[in-house]
Amino acid sequence: MQTDQTHQGRRRGAHMTDTLKARDAKDVENAVQSALGEGRALEILGHGSKRAIGRPPRTDLMLDLSALSGVTLYEPEELVLSAKAGTPLSEIEALLAQRGQRLAFEPMDYGLLLGSSSGRGTIGGTIATNLSGPRRITAGAARDHLLGFSAVSGRGETFKSGGRVVKNVTGYDFCKLMAGSWGTLAAMTEVTVKTLPRPETEATVLVSGLDDAAATRAMAAAMGSTCEVSGAAHLPAGTAERFPMGAALAAGRALTAMRLEGVAPSVAHRVAALQAVLRPHGDTAMIDDMVSRRLWTAIRDVAAFAPSRTGQDQPLWRVSTTPGKGHELAARVAGEIEAEVLYDWAGGLVWIAMPAAADAAAGLVRAAVRALGGHATLVRGSALLRAAVDVFEPQEAGLAALTKRVKESFDPKGVLNPGRMWAQV
Repeated sequence: MQTDQTHQGRRRGAHMTDTLKARDAKDVENAVQSALGEGRALEILGHGSKRAIGRPPRTDLMLDLSALSGVTLYEPEELVLSAKAGTPLSEIEALLAQRGQRLAFEPMDYGLLLGSSSGRGTIGGTIATNLSGPRRITAGAARDHLLGFSAVSGRGETFKSGGRVVKNVTGYDFCKLMAGSWGTLAAMTEVTVKTLPRPETEATVLVSGLDDAAATRAMAAAMGSTCEVSGAAHLPAGTAERFPMGAALAAGRALTAMRLEGVAPSVAHRVAALQAVLRPHGDTAMIDDMVSRRLWTAIRDVAAFAPSRTGQDQPLWRVSTTPGKGHELAARVAGEIEAEVLYDWAGGLVWIAMPAAADAAAGLVRAAVRALGGHATLVRGSALLRAAVDVFEPQEAGLAALTKRVKESFDPKGVLNPGRMWAQV
């Protein structure tokens, strides 16, 4: 294992921090065991593309897993792929594309949104943060496609869960537990995921000029139809203007988009059927394959709120709620403070960009979530802001106690990413 020293700002002040660069899974196990023996805490890191999400690290060492890279198994006929945790997601997606396959959960790329570069995410980070994109409404998130993994717990023990076949569901479902744990339970060293065929083509049906409530009704009609819509999003006028190609498509008006995927004859038939479903909601237009893919990549990555497009680094909330209530939740927030929104998952995922504020209007957002249900995550904010407010949804007492017990089961000494999600764990 290699050890470097890097300058790293901490809540205790800026000082030199050791970076441990693991070369293989055994190095990861040794690093955790060493940290346990020395009473030190580890920040788990791949390429750092999502490092600015969550509470600021309270750790002594950085464990760099980026060298754990490479696809170890790919069986296209079995729809299964295994890769080391530090493998760039872009490499995996390129490999799958060569065989006409994809990761159906459409993981978003946080790079531009966090003021960095795109294409830096890893497969381990994708699973650890349970990423997904607009197709989540039909395909699920990363946890729904994770078949198995190898990891090192906070006890310094290497363990495995799941397997390399879709039907392997024996024992405890640690895959569901690990996905979305943000590296607080174990450091994953290898993952196995399900792959699916890539559709031949896609098209998007657009409705322009709808307000948020009318757009919610239109998206509900589309999702409730037999047209097999794989994505539904609404971009209010100001948001649509800042999307790549958005100004041309929206012409100064709000834009509501519904995506269809499949073989060309089926897509053409379903486009006509969907336009008929949406006719009572407004005039429709259609964009085909290449432009449609660009639009949905931009929606997936929330490109409209990237600092490079807004000209400012606004605090940004990601709120998940019932699709039919997304516009009501946004209205509660926007009625009190000047905010911009984007609706994904047919309105169930609401991105809210805030003006600069000391607390990112956390109380207002949390109150709206309590009233209408769901959970909110502060995706973008300064380190001081993320230390001062709850980044992830606060847990009620019973759930917080359960979370604490789970953390103690995997990591009793708090070695792995302590305080990343909640201060007490």
